[in-house]
Amino acid sequence: MSRLPPLRLLTTFEAVARLGSMREAATALNVTQPAVTQALKALEEHVGAVLIDRSTRPVRLTEPGLELARATRDGLDLIADTIEEIRTSAGLEDQRLTVACTMGLATHWLMPRLSDFYALHPGFFVNVQVPPTDLPQMWPGTDLVLRYGRGTWTDGTTLRLFDETVCPVGRPALVESLLAKGEGLDAAPLIHVRTVEARHWEGWTDYLSRRDLPKPRGPSHIFDNYVQAVQAALDGRGLMLGWRSITDTLVADGSLKPWPDGALDLGTAYFATVAPAAAKRPAVKAFVAWLGERAEEAHDGVEQGA
Repeated sequence: MSRLPPLRLLTTFEAVARLGSMREAATALNVTQPAVTQALKALEEHVGAVLIDRSTRPVRLTEPGLELARATRDGLDLIADTIEEIRTSAGLEDQRLTVACTMGLATHWLMPRLSDFYALHPGFFVNVQVPPTDLPQMWPGTDLVLRYGRGTWTDGTTLRLFDETVCPVGRPALVESLLAKGEGLDAAPLIHVRTVEARHWEGWTDYLSRRDLPKPRGPSHIFDNYVQAVQAALDGRGLMLGWRSITDTLVADGSLKPWPDGALDLGTAYFATVAPAAAKRPAVKAFVAWLGERAEEAHDGVEQGA
């Protein structure tokens, strides 16, 4: 015998349990009352227990009946929700897209700008995924990825968005205090991001080495992602390496202050790579065009600030 009874028996039982009446269940299901009675008997035989106390009006569920009623309701609800999601997804296939990027880029660059995309394209939907790696991959179901590096990927069509630069940043009061004391970066409290997943991003050791500066001797704060590091910088706990994609807005509004003449161009940039199968979809084409416009604005902003 199958572990599960026919779905017809479960839907009949659920209707009786919900309505408290075999007659009303028969009406709701558009079947005869004897058909409901037979379905309940067949279900009880399959389960091996009495599910309904037929001596009361309205009918009352037994203890096994209550347990099965809860499970049946939950199961049917899940089935109904899943079918609705499938219907919705099928109807919105040309209107939605899935973007993968790092947590830092999603939090500090992409999400604050998405309202502009929706204002221009109100019929489209953007799903943002943040994988546990600093180099998102083109997994099945992903339409495009935003990645930091040198643009050498071959898993789709790659568009250069904006050059990425790095500069130490901190709360204005902290930066000004360090400068007033004549202290350099080697004596400053530094905020580090250290995790296996962040291997593609340069850290303080790389930065200081490229600038021919002494090794740090000040206190250190270590975090495992850039969102935490940014919050620590905003709290005045130290200086962090400010990546353009993450801290430019905070520098522009005065929340963070860059270290004087501290900007360093590492020859890297942010890129958008579009999956071949998604390139012609309307939502993806609109999003890629929008990314290009935002990237151009970012480039113009750097030109003006230079």
